[in-house]
Amino acid sequence: MVNLKVKIGQLQLKNPVMTASGTFGYGTEYSDFIDISRIGAIIVKGTTLREREGNPYPRLAETPMGMLNAVGLQNKGVDYFINHIYPNVKNIDTNIIVNVSGSAVDDYVKTAEKLNELEKIPAIELNISCPNVKEGGMAFGTSYRGASEVTKAVRKVYKKDLIVKLSPNVTDVTEIARTVEAEGADSISLINTLLGMAIDAEKRKPVLSTITGGLSGPAVKPVALRMVWQTAKAVKIPIIGLGGIMNAKDAIEFFLAGACAIQVGTANFIDPTVTGKIIDGVEEYLKRHKFDSITDIIGALDA
Repeated sequence: MVNLKVKIGQLQLKNPVMTASGTFGYGTEYSDFIDISRIGAIIVKGTTLREREGNPYPRLAETPMGMLNAVGLQNKGVDYFINHIYPNVKNIDTNIIVNVSGSAVDDYVKTAEKLNELEKIPAIELNISCPNVKEGGMAFGTSYRGASEVTKAVRKVYKKDLIVKLSPNVTDVTEIARTVEAEGADSISLINTLLGMAIDAEKRKPVLSTITGGLSGPAVKPVALRMVWQTAKAVKIPIIGLGGIMNAKDAIEFFLAGACAIQVGTANFIDPTVTGKIIDGVEEYLKRHKFDSITDIIGALDA
């Protein structure tokens, strides 16, 4: 047996495989396909202070080696989550983490305050990096001042583990990473989607209603790996890596680059059982290479 347990801040994970927000619903949607309690943590879809309708259709598009999405954080708001979703997920035997977004700093703060009161929610993921909303979201994550302001404000009111999700759509991701670390983030997740677009040549129109959207899937993995590697060398807090992870081999590359845990996103749409396969594959890799623990390969890149 090898030890797959990891610690992210004060968050204890039975294994380092998490699901990425927006790709796994609230977890229960996948329970017909996989034992969701096996997963190290489930990050539920983006939650805002008030209900959001999201962007107009069409808001999804396939691309070579990936997909574009411009859903726009559609959700029924934090009060709906507390009253209707939380009772159904609070007893799942894994970490349930809420992804929090907003259009203003005060929105983030009020949402975090409400979630702080939920006993079975041990952490939130602060989304300051969503590229497909017209206000807020990525605006905070693309400057160190914006990232600093929202992280500092939420840290004052949120007493549990605070994960901050960073945008790849910046010149120097390490500058933003150091900023949120200084303002009290317990860990960092990266990358969120890259800004991209698709065009229908026959109609001579954009495919997405919003023209641009967030690119995810295998196409973004090299960018994500590079940013995880850079950030792991720049900060002392744990890194959660994501971006194009489709199998155990991909996950292991992120661990070697310095990630303490990983999130699986787009792959869930292709294979709803992929998280279990990745857990098994990582364990098999560690056994085959005679490692005792997942921690033995974190940041172990020979470079």
